[in-house]
Amino acid sequence: MQEIRVELEQAIAARAELWEELGEAHDPVKSTEAAHLSERINALWAEARNERARSRFGPSEDIISRARAEDRLEREAKRLRRAA
Repeated sequence: MQEIRVELEQAIAARAELWEELGEAHDPVKSTEAAHLSERINALWAEARNERARSRFGPSEDIISRARAEDRLEREAKRLRRAA
């Protein structure tokens, strides 16, 4: 998680610098680079969210497995209520 944060901070700082330079004069190369940095920043945020969820709730396979088990139990409980 720390590595993601460091890379995210660096990308944000680099993009801010590019935006500042682009504010002074338009440069297609810098504009493209800023767009790529924005995409990378979005990907890093998604990776950070996934990592946070994984550390908090466990691997996604486990979460899906638990959700499916809960669904099965809920369906069975409804079936039993209707039968009663």
